[in-house]
Amino acid sequence: MTASPEIDLSVELGRLRLANPILVASGTFGYAREMAGIVDLGRLGGILPKTITQQPRPGNAPWRTIETTGGMLNSIGLDNDGIEAFVAHHLPYFVTLTTPIIVSIAGKTEDEFVEMARRLRDLPGIAALELNVSCPNVSAGTDFGKDPVKCHHVVAGVRAVATQPVIAKLTPNVSDIGTLAKAAGEAGADAISLINTVLGMAVDWKKRRPLLGNGMGGLSGPAIKPIALRMVYQAAQATRTPLIGIGGIATLDDCMEFFVAGASAVQIGTANFYNPTCTMTILDGLPGAIASLGAKSLHEIVGTLTLNPPKC
Repeated sequence: MTASPEIDLSVELGRLRLANPILVASGTFGYAREMAGIVDLGRLGGILPKTITQQPRPGNAPWRTIETTGGMLNSIGLDNDGIEAFVAHHLPYFVTLTTPIIVSIAGKTEDEFVEMARRLRDLPGIAALELNVSCPNVSAGTDFGKDPVKCHHVVAGVRAVATQPVIAKLTPNVSDIGTLAKAAGEAGADAISLINTVLGMAVDWKKRRPLLGNGMGGLSGPAIKPIALRMVYQAAQATRTPLIGIGGIATLDDCMEFFVAGASAVQIGTANFYNPTCTMTILDGLPGAIASLGAKSLHEIVGTLTLNPPKC
């Protein structure tokens, strides 16, 4: 089923143009090849493969994932084979796809982010870069996403060398998301994605030990959706930079809530694990949902949320 021609689902995220706003989040879709037999990859607005780092990383000790009330805790620790293995073994497959590929990168230092962006510049098959400055499962993984000055520096540094559009992925583990969003936007980010996982933990009280090998991990899934919605709305008040909403999104209604709260696009994450075809269902219903609001394009409904007036 395809979108009604009367409804324009296209998205402009700074210099990045997408056919529709439904993307799949990094770390939840593998390197896409694994999902090709389940999902029509060509229908997706964008694909974010698993985050890559400068050097290979073995990740954290097990257990790495724990199911919890309303979601999942993970402490993967950015397990990956490094940027050169990505370029050699995964990028050739992505070049064959028609869907925009947004590569997620993470660095231990500002220089690493910049060097990775320089390595990936001009390579075919990469539509944009997402800067993962917000992973709670590695040492110093959220440093650049918690300090507005550091966030500005790393985004500006990457923007100066990258030929592709740049997206900054922010952490919810801060007291003022608006300040971070403003810093990323002023540094030249084409878009801002939020939120990454919320820091949490699970324990075995009988053994008096944490269940995750790393002690704490990132909570994702339906439990964090209200937090994500609140932060998207607050970020939309602080910056004109386009936003990509992430956090507990699994249904068409979830997507529509994020759109009216201020997100121009969304990333589906944890839902891919238990309902991998949910993106297809959402895309089937999206034109009708937009039309039900009397709109002819997605753009018309973004950021149209009106807060209840204060009571006297």
